[in-house]
Amino acid sequence: MKNPPVMDATTRRWRAALFLFMLATGVSMASWVARTPAVRDALDVTTGSMGLVLFGLSVGSMAGVLASGGLVRRRGGRRVIAAGAGLLVVGLLVIAGGAALEVSAGVFCGLALFGAGMGLAEVAFNIEGAAVERTLGRPVLPVLHGCFSLGTVVGALLGMGLTAVRFPVGWHLAAVAVAVAAAGVWTVRAVPAGTGQEEADPEDPADSDAASAAGSEGGGRHPDGIRGQLAVWRDRRLVLIGLIVLAMAFAEGSANDWLPLLMVDGHGTSATAGSLTFMLFAVAMTTGRFTGGPLLVRYGPAAVVRASALVAAAGVALVVFSDDALLAGAAVVLWGLGASLGFPVTISAAGEGVRNASARVAAVSTAGYAAFLVGPPSLGFLADHVGLRNAMVVVLVLLGGAALITRALRTPPSGEGEEPPGTPAPGARQSDLV
Repeated sequence: MKNPPVMDATTRRWRAALFLFMLATGVSMASWVARTPAVRDALDVTTGSMGLVLFGLSVGSMAGVLASGGLVRRRGGRRVIAAGAGLLVVGLLVIAGGAALEVSAGVFCGLALFGAGMGLAEVAFNIEGAAVERTLGRPVLPVLHGCFSLGTVVGALLGMGLTAVRFPVGWHLAAVAVAVAAAGVWTVRAVPAGTGQEEADPEDPADSDAASAAGSEGGGRHPDGIRGQLAVWRDRRLVLIGLIVLAMAFAEGSANDWLPLLMVDGHGTSATAGSLTFMLFAVAMTTGRFTGGPLLVRYGPAAVVRASALVAAAGVALVVFSDDALLAGAAVVLWGLGASLGFPVTISAAGEGVRNASARVAAVSTAGYAAFLVGPPSLGFLADHVGLRNAMVVVLVLLGGAALITRALRTPPSGEGEEPPGTPAPGARQSDLV
């Protein structure tokens, strides 16, 4: 078996920078979540009014996610990461100022900026991580997402500690903004220019159709219009991969949004026990992402994601159907371990051994983040009618469906219109490969 390439200093620094900034984004997100009650108290608003404030995060996140793929193809990942980092920092500072001045509109605007930065940066990071994987010939995205999960654990613990000592929320978020800014500057300097920036391939029907849709102003550039971005979805394999990432992201996002309340309302635990259960889930997610690399190398992505979906489904089933709160709480370990690898591994498979890898990674990433943002809130509407535990059956069904189609994650053989692993896509920039 061919040995993977030796990592040079430039690639090592590139990979380390991605890990550092994903850790920083996890800390920043968890810091905000942990201080949400303090912000609500500072604004002196009702829970319903706070829900409207929180809507700013969803609006900004979706805008960032939808814009990121096209921006990466036009400008390259480094510039998009720089823009995302800037918006994250400004957003945190505006949130901090809005909370200190007790201005709800300020917090809303800050959350919109923060969400836009998060959406821009994370899609670009998936494209960068996939490029590092192609360079090294071994998994990188699971650990990259593991750094984000680790950051959420660190941020949650920090937030809990500062809440306990009544540290001002404005100063807390401002300090996090400074840390994110420092990490962002170092990351942007370490990431090579032009990753993911592509030119259209005139011999590729998808590119030709998309270029026509983009019009003559697009020139030789890879098109960024809506029809151009949708062209990659003509591939049946990519559609199946998109369905898998929807299910796995839905399973992860549902736990992030609802797990504490699910334990409190569905199993009658205390609020503290619900928070600790979520912490257990986050630790399981982090563990799975940091330890999953050897499993991927040995068994391949299709087998690993199939097993992951089934393990997560077992955890969700125990949480939904068991009346023992202790057993349900322990089952979230299965839920977390099963959900941990699905999202990063599926995104990696989308860009493996094919033309227009960054466009495909961006498309699947967008589908996954849409599931994160839109899917879990929809469970709230369903829960109003059937209860939160019963609503989680939707997650169970999606995980079962994903387990049935994981064959799509196998690397396509050469000769089927796609390039073998490691072959540069026609017209791709050299910086996308090294």
